[in-house]
Amino acid sequence: MSEPVTGAPSDSRFGALREQLADAATAFADSPDALTDILAGLVDDVDHALGEELEIFPVCHHSPSSALAMVRRLRDKQPKVIYVELCEDLQPLLIELRNCELPVALQAFASDLDGFPAGAGPLSVIAPITEASAEYQAIAYALETPGVELLLVDRSTDHVFQWQSDDRTDPAAPADGDDEPARQDQQQGQSQQQGQATGEDDEKALHGDAVGVGIGDLRPGFAELEAYLLHHGKVRHWSEWWDQYVEQPLIGADHDTYRQVMVMIGSLFRRLRPSDAARLDRDEDRERYMWTRIRDHLAAYGADPADCLYVCGAFHAASRVEQFGVRSTAPFEITAPTGTKWRYGLIPSSHSAIEAQFGLAGGTVSIAASTWRKALTGSKVTPYRLAGQQGGRKSSARKPKKAAPPATDGTAADATGDDRLSGFLAAPGRPGELDEAELRGWSVDIVRLARRNGYLASTADAIAIFETAVLLAGMRNRRRPTPYDFADAAVTCIEKDVVPGRRDVRRLCEIMFGGDRIGRVGYDAMPPLARDVYDRLAPIGLDPKRRTVQRALLDLHGQPELRPCSDLLWMLRRLLPPEVVRPIMGERRLGEKSVQESWDVAIGRHQRSIIELGYEGVTIEQVLEQRLRRAAWDPQATAAHALGAVEESLLFLQNRRLTDELGARAVQLLAAERTADGAPEVLQRIRQLLAYYRTSGEPELPAWCQDFVSTGYAHYCTLLPTAFVDDETGLRQVAAMLGFLMTMESVAMALGCDRTQLELAVRQSHPEAPAKIALHWAAQSQLGQLPLAELRERCADLLASPLTVGTFPHYLSGFVQALEPVPTLTPFVVEVLSAAFGQLPDPVLLPWLPMLITTLREQAGELVPILVREAGRTFPASLPALDSWTPPWAAAAPTATQTGMPGGGTAPAAEAARYAMSGPAPELLAEFPLAAVAVADLLDCAADPVGGAVAAPPAAGDPAVADLLVRFPASASGIAAHVGLVPAAG
Repeated sequence: MSEPVTGAPSDSRFGALREQLADAATAFADSPDALTDILAGLVDDVDHALGEELEIFPVCHHSPSSALAMVRRLRDKQPKVIYVELCEDLQPLLIELRNCELPVALQAFASDLDGFPAGAGPLSVIAPITEASAEYQAIAYALETPGVELLLVDRSTDHVFQWQSDDRTDPAAPADGDDEPARQDQQQGQSQQQGQATGEDDEKALHGDAVGVGIGDLRPGFAELEAYLLHHGKVRHWSEWWDQYVEQPLIGADHDTYRQVMVMIGSLFRRLRPSDAARLDRDEDRERYMWTRIRDHLAAYGADPADCLYVCGAFHAASRVEQFGVRSTAPFEITAPTGTKWRYGLIPSSHSAIEAQFGLAGGTVSIAASTWRKALTGSKVTPYRLAGQQGGRKSSARKPKKAAPPATDGTAADATGDDRLSGFLAAPGRPGELDEAELRGWSVDIVRLARRNGYLASTADAIAIFETAVLLAGMRNRRRPTPYDFADAAVTCIEKDVVPGRRDVRRLCEIMFGGDRIGRVGYDAMPPLARDVYDRLAPIGLDPKRRTVQRALLDLHGQPELRPCSDLLWMLRRLLPPEVVRPIMGERRLGEKSVQESWDVAIGRHQRSIIELGYEGVTIEQVLEQRLRRAAWDPQATAAHALGAVEESLLFLQNRRLTDELGARAVQLLAAERTADGAPEVLQRIRQLLAYYRTSGEPELPAWCQDFVSTGYAHYCTLLPTAFVDDETGLRQVAAMLGFLMTMESVAMALGCDRTQLELAVRQSHPEAPAKIALHWAAQSQLGQLPLAELRERCADLLASPLTVGTFPHYLSGFVQALEPVPTLTPFVVEVLSAAFGQLPDPVLLPWLPMLITTLREQAGELVPILVREAGRTFPASLPALDSWTPPWAAAAPTATQTGMPGGGTAPAAEAARYAMSGPAPELLAEFPLAAVAVADLLDCAADPVGGAVAAPPAAGDPAVADLLVRFPASASGIAAHVGLVPAAG
């Protein structure tokens, strides 16, 4: 653990301050010993950090005062080696910052994990960089100054996740340790920005769910302490307190004052925080890691610590670990990285994304950027900047100017390294004078911006904002209004109401102070895949630098050379979020390609998505192939998932080898399934694939497709009896299994399957649920095991019995689901439904209707239109025709019992023969005489000169044919029923 605090000698540089703090603790504290230890520990931590041989430069996240102090120190010291607290494996990315427009974020990304828990990926770490940050100034100085070495010394991104404790496994949690005050501050900032446009909310998600790392996360660990500071500081959130009481006083402080104050603040927050052992161990391990790396570098290259600078967070500057300092000999074993392969790159960032990542209030980074620009103007300091940096002025780092000496208050000693802390703490705050010109400009600008955004603001509002800002600042004990005071005044005077979809006034103030500046990664800093995408989309005239949505019109018939662009857009549509590329006109389906297409493309706004694709492969095709393989070979993959991958490979890649591999995988998955949960999707996808192959001009089905049909036929025949009686297997799943077996029957028979399997499976099935019973009856009817007349009688019995009429909607749902495997039952289902509405009395029918509608909507919503179309063909089109209309099933009823025709009744044989003579039977027998002879032999009917061997086909009106039909009417009726011929009415 950390080294215990030892008392410093009374003659040290902070001896007088230590005595003053001890006297104050004795005078004001109830327990002076405890408070004395804390206050003395703060002073000892400052003395300990400043006494280190290697100069420690404490900084804070995106702090203008830290950046300004860094510029001054770099110009004064001119160090030869700079150690920076950032993940060491991100160092190769620093050179690419010159090709970007800040703010951007350094990113490490891993999707294929080795050594981390399954399902933990993808893992991502980001480190945002802004111009108003001390780390960027150090990076720019080191890269632009010859002979200067820059070294990142913090733990690697692999160790970031290795060191996360079990209770902090959420990848979205900040690695530096998010706490409750940070979450409260973030929630306050979000509540202040409600009503913003969706596009602005999207900018907050530029970092996604990546873990954020940076330099110097400073805020109290105790919510009570933060609430106390906010209350007595008369501010609303921590960002405003920090700006008012730390940033502004230190913006013009000298180097020694800045260092001592920042170390003291880091020590205060380090000591006053919850006793979270896991977080404390992780922070101290980071400090051990960094000091170990620093000592290793000094020993390897022999650098003089006097020529080096160590840039770290103020929290870590007050460290007391055994490994602290270049003279320490305490060992620390750095664990080996896992086998995870990390990919690195730059992604665009924004002020709002940084605020959301690190729990800052809305507008904090924008106000910091405004403070940075103002401080540069007032101090005449020239910042460091990478040569060729986009979005800013030309670098002047090669010709540094001597910084003007910072103003002092006269209370500190002049000697370097003396006690500047006592003077800073004892001196009252210097209230800034009211800058009327600045405040007047703010008031005019916010009114102008408000009018552009639909507010009825006027010159009177500008005057009111000016006066209100001065009044609010006076109420908060400050003479000069801060940007936060001004924002409160603007909201009070302008925002009379809140209109959904319109920017609120607080957001307009943030825009005025610098806006939500959004960075951009340059072409040369992108991975090869992103550059390839930009190059391949160049023919359609898209500007990758534009952040607006661009419309792309593709006439693929007139300009066939644009077909590769269309293929690329469809692949991007598959791989990227839906808002990146969106088709307006055109579609991509199996066997179909659009002639004209229209696209909305927002690649410039969503650079991060394109860049992260580049971490997975070199080309879009390679990434898509890897994802399809990953989806098919996933441990949770099903046959339906593999078929979906097959379909996408045909749509986008046209890679026969890949398609065959995915198809073979689908066969394996289907044979291994033990339930029918995926049967509906399997049936839908295999039907589409079979239809595609049949129309694609190939001579035969692919081998995997043949294996899938034959395997599926045997597999579903085996599962069918169990699925009928299993309560966990739904009706739709059983219907899909029957649909596969019956619609794929012809293909399966051609591949060598035996129809007896299906017949035995249906006979062995004994369902108990009403819907499955109806589905079983439909399957028996299709296989010839249940005549249609008997099926009609069973339905009539159900409607006639008061015990079963209430469950008839479930039977009807089963019949409707049977339309997929047995589509010829559609007229019968319409008949049964019509009979129910016609026979049931209102006391039974009215309570029955809601149940019927609910059942059909939930279980057969996509099949109801088939019934509606059939009913439209069956029923008359006008109301007058309905009075004289006779249902076809009622007209056919008199001929069924004796002739075997559908409908029931007792017609004589002569009537049946007369129907046969008037129907298509004579032509059928004349064309195929051997069939009639075979049927006669099957029925053991004696052959005569009419029914024997036929030398020549008889004519359609031959008397011999008529005599045969009169003598054997049942045979003709059976053949007509088998081929689906229904006798005409009468």
